[in-house]
Amino acid sequence: MTAHPAYGVVREVTPFASVLLEDNPGVMTLDGTNTWLLRAPGAAGAVVVDPGEADVAHLERVVAAAGAVEAVLITHHHHDHVGGAEWLSERTGAPVRAFDAALCAGGAPLRHGEGLSLAGLDLEVLHTPGHTADSVCFAVAHDGVEAVLTGDTVLGRGTTVIIPPDGTLGDYLDSLRLLAGRGAAAVLPGHGPDLADLGAVAGMYLAHREQRLAQVRAALVELGEGAGARQVVELVYRDVDRALWPAAELSVAAQLAYLRG
Repeated sequence: MTAHPAYGVVREVTPFASVLLEDNPGVMTLDGTNTWLLRAPGAAGAVVVDPGEADVAHLERVVAAAGAVEAVLITHHHHDHVGGAEWLSERTGAPVRAFDAALCAGGAPLRHGEGLSLAGLDLEVLHTPGHTADSVCFAVAHDGVEAVLTGDTVLGRGTTVIIPPDGTLGDYLDSLRLLAGRGAAAVLPGHGPDLADLGAVAGMYLAHREQRLAQVRAALVELGEGAGARQVVELVYRDVDRALWPAAELSVAAQLAYLRG
């Protein structure tokens, strides 16, 4: 693939949030991983959210853009979000904090509802399982601007893959309802472009999941209750690019577990 023009460029999205796109595009990562830099205007330090993979060229750019790193925050354990955290922590001395204690270094595990005061900002931790069991989002409000960093729970384009057994549809639907209640906050996702209205996007995600569940129910009537995920994908996703079928099969497996659970 040719280099995306945004790779290596720090783009300001809100007065307190900038993004650096990693050059790791793919079916699951879209254009690449969004590494977010958070700091209040005038603050000396910064918070890095999801440093991306163990990609030294990208991480060097993160260090140059961030300056003094106060903390490295992780939305979930997938390598395209957390792979570079150890390198970044060792380079800057910043603690790494995540919901999963195994990912933490020099800091305690994150807790739902916990408040963090970093880089002149107040952040709220939201545990949003579903994509993975350890997925979290970070809500930030500053000078009347509200935003939520959503990791892979809400993407800037397309829909989120649920990977059982770590990810479960029931948890994911609950997480979407939680995020829908945040209203018109900006969406700062782990992949894809930022979006304007979290409440509206989460509502669309919920409607999409209900539509897919209805399609899976109909497929089971046609195929039989014992049909497997692959059989359902071949029926429900027959008009979708087959390159997306492996990801669809994971989500359908989660849907079947939900319906049969």
